[in-house]
Amino acid sequence: MRKIILVGIITGIIIGVTSCEDILQEEPKAMVVEQFYNTAGDLETAVNAIFNPLRSNNCFGALYTWQLEVYSGMHLIRGGSYLPLLEFNGLDNTNINRISSIWIQFYQAIRNANLVIENAPNANNASEAEIVKYMAEAKFLRALSYFYMIPMWGKLPLITEDNYRDLNIPLSSEGDVYALIINDLLYAEQNLPDDPSVAGRPTRWAAKSVLAHVYFTRGDYDNAMNKANEVINSNKFELIGIETVEDFQKLYGATLITSSEEIYYIKYNQESGWYFVEFLRHPNDGLYNGGGLYGLHLDTVLQANIWNRWNDADLRKQLYFPFEFGMGPNTMLSKKFYDTERLSNSATDFPLYRYADVLLLYAEAAARMSNGPTADAMEKLNMVHRRAYGKNPSQPSEVDFQLTDYSDLSGFLDLVLIERGYENDFEGGKRWFDLIRLGRDKTREVIKDITGKDIAERHFLWPFPSNELELNDAINDNEQNPGY
Repeated sequence: MRKIILVGIITGIIIGVTSCEDILQEEPKAMVVEQFYNTAGDLETAVNAIFNPLRSNNCFGALYTWQLEVYSGMHLIRGGSYLPLLEFNGLDNTNINRISSIWIQFYQAIRNANLVIENAPNANNASEAEIVKYMAEAKFLRALSYFYMIPMWGKLPLITEDNYRDLNIPLSSEGDVYALIINDLLYAEQNLPDDPSVAGRPTRWAAKSVLAHVYFTRGDYDNAMNKANEVINSNKFELIGIETVEDFQKLYGATLITSSEEIYYIKYNQESGWYFVEFLRHPNDGLYNGGGLYGLHLDTVLQANIWNRWNDADLRKQLYFPFEFGMGPNTMLSKKFYDTERLSNSATDFPLYRYADVLLLYAEAAARMSNGPTADAMEKLNMVHRRAYGKNPSQPSEVDFQLTDYSDLSGFLDLVLIERGYENDFEGGKRWFDLIRLGRDKTREVIKDITGKDIAERHFLWPFPSNELELNDAINDNEQNPGY
C-alpha cells in the first residue's frame, strides 16, 4: 500500500449508535476483556479502534471540519441544507441532527480510549514499556477528542475509565474537562516516543503541540509559549520550502507519506479516505475523479473584505482558482487538497498540527507575555509569511513585516490572527477556535467586518443531542445550551 494507516476494530465497538448511553451500555461481545488485553498486539489493535471514529466522515474527515470552516467568515456556501450555518444564528433542525453525529463519533473515540486505559495495566504478556506507550496513545487521543468538543458545547459529560459503565453522568464544567485534557496530555508528553513507529501515531512532540494549543485556547499564554518553544527548539521540524502553488503538494499531496513539517496528521489512504475534500471540488474541475459537492467556496465580491486585503503574491491565495458554477463570475474554489486518482473520498491526509501552526502560536503567545511584539515573535511570524511568498523561511526578505510598524500589541495580534487564518484555512476549524478564544465581542467584531452579519448568542455553542437529554437522567432539560 502507498500508505500505512491505522486500522483495527475490537468486536463490540459499535458503529451506528445514537447516544452516549448506547455506547456506555455495550460490552465487548465476541471475546472476554480479560482474554483480549494481554499482548502488545492486543493493545495496538485496541488503540487503533480509537482512530476509527476520529477519521470518520462525521468527525475530522468531513462534518466537524465543514461546520467550523463555515463559521470562519472566510467562505461561502453554495446553498442547500447547510446554508443556515452562514447566517450565524445557530443551528436549524437538520444541522442539529448532524451535530449529534459528531457528538457520537467523539464519544466513541473516548469510550474506546477508556477501554485501553482501564485494561492495559493488566496485560500479562506485554512489557511495562509497551503498556505505558499504548496508554499514552489512548490518553492523547482521549484528550484530543475532548479538546475539540469542549469549545463547541461549553460543558460535557466527563466519561473516563472510572465511570464509563455508568448510565447517568452529569455535565462537567469547562474547567474540569480541561483539567482532564491537560493531565492526559502531560502523561502522553512524558510517555510517547520521539518518533512514530508508523506514520500517524502520536509522539511526544504531538502531545506538546496539542498542549500548547490547549494552553493557548485557555489564555494561558506563558505555558503555551513554553510548550511551543520546546517543539521549536527540538530541531525536529522545519518549514517545507514553497516556490510555486504546486509545491503545496509537498504538504498536502495525496501521495505524501510524511514531511519535515508534519507534527500530527490524521492518516488516510486509497482504501480509506476523507469526505471533506468533496466539499471543495466541482465535478468538472479536474481535481477529483469522484466529482464533488462544490459547497464551500470564496466569492471575491461578497467576501471583498477577505479577498481584497489578501496580497495577490501570497501563494496561499493562489490556491484559490476561479470557477463558474452558477454562483456568479467571481466565484473561487480551492485546490489546497485534491486527489485526481480517487473515485470517492480522498487519500490526502488531514493536517491537524503542522510546524507552521506552532510557529504562529508561539508568535502570539510570546508577544502577549511581553505585552508587545518582540524581535523573536516577529521572526517566527515572518518565517511562515516568507514561505507563503516563495521565500526562504530562514532568511530575511523584502516581504517581511517590520517590528517598527507594529509597536503596539493590538496591531500585532490582529496581524497574527489574519496570518493564522490564511495558513490554517480548511485545517480543522482553527480560525473559529481563534475567534472564540479571543472572546465573543471580538468574534462579533471580526465577523461583522468581513460578512456584515451579526452573530446571535445561540450561535456560540452547539446544543446537546436530544437523545443525550432523554436517556441521561443526570442531565436536566434546563441544562440545554441557550437558544435550543
